Amino acid sequence: MKKIVINGGRSLTGEVTISGAKNSAVALIPAAILANSPVILEGVPDIQDVHSLIEILEIMGAKITFSNNVLEIDPTEIVSVPMPNGKINSLRASYYFMGTLLGKFGEAVVGLPGGCYLGPRPIDLHVKGFEALGVQVTNEHGAMYLRTESDQMQGNRIFMDVVSVGATINIMLAAVKAKGQTIIENAAREPEIIDVATLLNNMGAKVRGAGTDIIRIDGVEELHGCRHFMIPDRIEAGTYLALAAAAGNGIKVKNVIFEHLESFIAKLQEIGVKMKISEDEIEVYPSTDLKAVNVMTYPYPGFATDLQQPLTPLLLMTSGTAEIIDTIYAKRVNHVPELARMGADISVEGNMIIVNGPSKLHGAEVVASDLRAGACLVIAGLLAEGTTTIYNVEYILRGYDHIIEKLTALGASIEMIEEVEAE
Repeated sequence: MKKIVINGGRSLTGEVTISGAKNSAVALIPAAILANSPVILEGVPDIQDVHSLIEILEIMGAKITFSNNVLEIDPTEIVSVPMPNGKINSLRASYYFMGTLLGKFGEAVVGLPGGCYLGPRPIDLHVKGFEALGVQVTNEHGAMYLRTESDQMQGNRIFMDVVSVGATINIMLAAVKAKGQTIIENAAREPEIIDVATLLNNMGAKVRGAGTDIIRIDGVEELHGCRHFMIPDRIEAGTYLALAAAAGNGIKVKNVIFEHLESFIAKLQEIGVKMKISEDEIEVYPSTDLKAVNVMTYPYPGFATDLQQPLTPLLLMTSGTAEIIDTIYAKRVNHVPELARMGADISVEGNMIIVNGPSKLHGAEVVASDLRAGACLVIAGLLAEGTTTIYNVEYILRGYDHIIEKLTALGASIEMIEEVEAE
């Protein structure tokens, strides 16, 4: 069992470089199996989710090399095999194999996905999209069985009842090899969707409109390998910006695309955080007289649900009462009792998180309940007086590339300890 131990209260300074986007990587890697020759992905984060996907690809027969954030996938000998439940259950984004296996083989057997539990995240929209393309979907013994009803999927017009990143990407992955045109209406607009569309187009697909709410896909017979450099992780960038504002004494965050973070940065400015924004980096200066603000999460380009938790420790340093409402995942509140254990004046009332600041934090033993809650507790531990021990750190390792090394380089006293459990 691993745990993170932080000796807090240190002033942090220096530079940190943001890695490739986790939420792109978990779709780009499955997308590579659609090609008939090797795909090279650059800027891939060295995180647990990536390693889980690599294991799944190797079970399917792909040849993989991964070094210095460059991932080469040779899919030429891949065979259609049922997706192993163990890895599927630990990785929500494994559902992207549904779309890619349908495109590759016209069939798929995929265990129901896991990942962080943040309340219901049904795959009904995925199923609706596949069925519109002529796929028969059944749930048998806890796995999804997908089979094309004819020799090839047929393009169709698909309206998304709810804006969904996962369903938008999954339908794109299936539709690129469907016959005719597919139109996805009320599509999600996140930068990661543009990243996936860019890879697919580099492979020979015909995808237009990614980044808008209408995506048009003209099916093609074949896709080929290519080289693709993925976008930086806007959620990791937002996490380090929040950290820099809360605990920094001058921190430069590099490899940032400002346009991907406009709503988050606007909220930091509203709080009173002083920043210098350049083309691909943001420098955060020490700031005083921070004021409480209200936060409401929305689909992109609104305030990202994934940044609600990493922002909370900064809100604990502001003067006044802040309210947070997560309209996407209302159950994203498990970090609240852990922060309270550290001395935070924070509570949940109905669907709202109430933060009263400023709160003085002290070290404590806390448990990460999901990926972004873990990031929140790391920032809180860096702010707190004394020693903080965080358990369930596997969640954090799912999405943050070399977090211990990056924070240590900024001057943090933080280490990962592996405990040997008694038999």
